[in-house]
Amino acid sequence: MKRLRGWLLVTLALWGGAGSCSSIGPVAGVVTVSLTTPNAGADGAILFTVSGPQALTSVTAGPGLRVFAQPLSTVTRLAVTGTLTNGAVVTIGVADTRHVDQYTATVQAVAASDYQLRSPAGYSLTVSP
Repeated sequence: MKRLRGWLLVTLALWGGAGSCSSIGPVAGVVTVSLTTPNAGADGAILFTVSGPQALTSVTAGPGLRVFAQPLSTVTRLAVTGTLTNGAVVTIGVADTRHVDQYTATVQAVAASDYQLRSPAGYSLTVSP
């Protein structure tokens, strides 16, 4: 009986140790904010906000674009200029990529290449790994 209790304790200790390995800490990294536009190639600027559970750690413009950002926080306002097409407009650094679904991007304003404001209807942004 003592031997059975001993094996039981060893088994429980190993099982408990294996379970603790799955609870790793945050996984910092970058995620992509992508634009869907009804005027691909004819837009010249977009203003949007990115919101999430923790402050952004970095912002980098997509190829051929330029980004301007307020101080990075849990709600950060960004302006991107250049020829906007469907696809990535910025990559953002986040403290934990496992929670990318908690980050949202919302279009505030859009301008055509000639700087005329457009209605933001029909524009959307997605945040993805």
